[in-house]
Amino acid sequence: MTEELFRTDSYLKSCEATVVAAGPEGIRLDRTVFYPMGGGQPGDSGRLTPGDGPPIAISDTCKDPDSGAILHIPAEGTALPAPGTRVTAALDWDRRHRLMRMHTCLHLLSALVAGGVTGGGVGDGKGRLDFDLPEKTLDKQEITAALNDMIARNAPVSMRWITDAELDAQPELVRTMSVQPPRGGGRVRLLEVEGIDLQPCGGTHVARTGEIGPVVVTKIEKKGKHNRRINLAFADPA
Repeated sequence: MTEELFRTDSYLKSCEATVVAAGPEGIRLDRTVFYPMGGGQPGDSGRLTPGDGPPIAISDTCKDPDSGAILHIPAEGTALPAPGTRVTAALDWDRRHRLMRMHTCLHLLSALVAGGVTGGGVGDGKGRLDFDLPEKTLDKQEITAALNDMIARNAPVSMRWITDAELDAQPELVRTMSVQPPRGGGRVRLLEVEGIDLQPCGGTHVARTGEIGPVVVTKIEKKGKHNRRINLAFADPA
């Protein structure tokens, strides 16, 4: 399986890798910095550059639903590299960093709102979470102010691993109602925002909350009897 360098260092922008296989479904590498779509976070884009050839544009990254292999999806019509080719895998870093910032901000939102998370999505410059909440008023300005206060604390963000058994003994760590963290591999990755949030997450995040930058709640929607959707965006789109 591909060595997932992004799991231990979200700030790696590139790496050297070897092509394991390439076909219509995508390009497999022995190691990668590209995050595959999952957990509400989109897959990375970027390029693979062989030592003796032009760059190969990667439009998306995902996991094969059968094997779980990470697939780097080339732009349509791109010539595929042969197995054994050495490449430099480089992210579209500006886009990835925006995704990291928003994903971390959604952790703050999940800690702020008292309700189980029923769904969510990380976007480029925006994001949303759905909460299982009864009829109650959620105020955009109040949530915006509370989120920006958390961001301004510049709290450190870190990750650590626990065993499946340790997670089973602490079910309160799992906030998502519709999706459970993967078990069976022996350990589960926890994301901690110091003094604010602790829950399983395999995505990429910034190192401190201050890096998120100012955000604004753009809309609160009623999506069902017990479902409230909170939409966020960066206050400064740049």
